[in-house]
Amino acid sequence: MTISLLRSRLAVAGRGLLLPLALLAVIGPAHAEITASEPGAETHDTSVEMRNKAIVRDAFEKWRGGTYVFAALLAPDVVWTIHGSGPVAGTYRNQADFVERASKPLTSRLATPVVPEVRGIYAVGDTVLIRFDGSATTTSGAPYRNRFLWMLRMKDGLVVEAEAFLDLAAYQQVVENNEPRAQ
Repeated sequence: MTISLLRSRLAVAGRGLLLPLALLAVIGPAHAEITASEPGAETHDTSVEMRNKAIVRDAFEKWRGGTYVFAALLAPDVVWTIHGSGPVAGTYRNQADFVERASKPLTSRLATPVVPEVRGIYAVGDTVLIRFDGSATTTSGAPYRNRFLWMLRMKDGLVVEAEAFLDLAAYQQVVENNEPRAQ
C-alpha cells in the first residue's frame, strides 16, 4: 500500500487519525510501508511489542506493590542514560554502577520507597516507553514527587539500554536536603 493511498484511506476514517498520519509523514514511506512481500512483519513486531510491554507493565505493578524489581528487569550490563544537567545526569555502564551512583543517592534519603503511578505505556519495536509519576516521603518527612519518562530498549526480556527523563532539580533537592537513612 502506498503512502498516498494510505493517506486517502485515513482521511476517510476521520479526524481522530491525524496524529498517526502526521507520524507517517515524519517517519517516511520507507519505514511506514508494509507490503505483501513481508508476510508476518506486522504480526512479529506486534508480538514483540506486546511481550515487552507486558514485561514492563508487570514489573511496575510489582514495584507499586513494594517489590524491588530492578535486579530482574535490568540486564547486568545495562547502559542507562539520565538526560539533563546536574550531578546525576550522565551515562551508567552497568546495573551496579547505575544503582550505586544514580539510584542510591536518592533512595537512601527516602523514608518510604518511591511508588510509581503509571500514566502511559507504549511499545514500538523493541522499545518500551513508560510515563509515570513517582512519590515518596523523604527522611526529613517532606514529600518527594517527580514525573518520569523512561525509554527502555529490550532484548530477551531484559532492559539493555535505558534513557530517563525526570526533574533533576527535584532529585537533587532531596539529595542535598535530607540525611541518608541509617543502614
